[in-house]
Amino acid sequence: MDLEEFFKENPKVAIAFSGGSDSAYLSYAATQYAKCVKTYFVKTQFQPESEYEDALRFAKEYSIDLTVIESDILHTKEVTDNPANRCYYCKQNIFAKIKEQALKDGFDVILDGTNASDDDTDRPGMKALSEMNILSPLRMCGITKNDVRELAKEAGLFTWDKPAYACLATRVPAETKITGDILNSTEKAESLLSSLGFTDYRVRYRDGDALIQLVGEQHEHYAEVKDKVEAELKKYYKNVSLDPTPRWKSI
Repeated sequence: MDLEEFFKENPKVAIAFSGGSDSAYLSYAATQYAKCVKTYFVKTQFQPESEYEDALRFAKEYSIDLTVIESDILHTKEVTDNPANRCYYCKQNIFAKIKEQALKDGFDVILDGTNASDDDTDRPGMKALSEMNILSPLRMCGITKNDVRELAKEAGLFTWDKPAYACLATRVPAETKITGDILNSTEKAESLLSSLGFTDYRVRYRDGDALIQLVGEQHEHYAEVKDKVEAELKKYYKNVSLDPTPRWKSI
């Protein structure tokens, strides 16, 4: 099965849209092949403003019908307690809101942007999607992350080379309570790195300290701006350090 065949079988779809490369390409492909498409962005404290802005920009540039749903995720105790399976409760919360609104809008087929490169081993968020009958066409059609990037580039989508992104809550170790202050500090810290030209990064919260993680080729640049980064981040953290070993590769 390819995406064109998928949308022939499912001509009326609602899509969970994050502003990232996967859901962006899926939404674009749906507008090419499906008869009726509506997308939903659930705006919580877990998404930085930049992701929200990208979602709005993408919807405007490609004439995609987008509904924004506001949600105060910090009022969900199962999420803020931050157990190892936090993502399960978070996905339940977000997709319950999407399904509720989508059904009101006349849509009963809900899609997300999980691709064929996403490993479902020990992924509580994917367990929640399965339980809620959320379909993942990219995964179903065998489309990998690299495929998404190539297809999006061919289509001229500005999201084609957007770095992989995980929500701000992933910067907080399991069992450490997630608070608005921690999320705000994380967003400001990562926004600073972005403004200084970094593209693949994480600022991990570690008991009041910041641990910066970068891909290998950006370590040299960090040495050039180290003093500026540390001076700014110490407004939000007790100590700031750079992880000498990159934890992931750019994709």
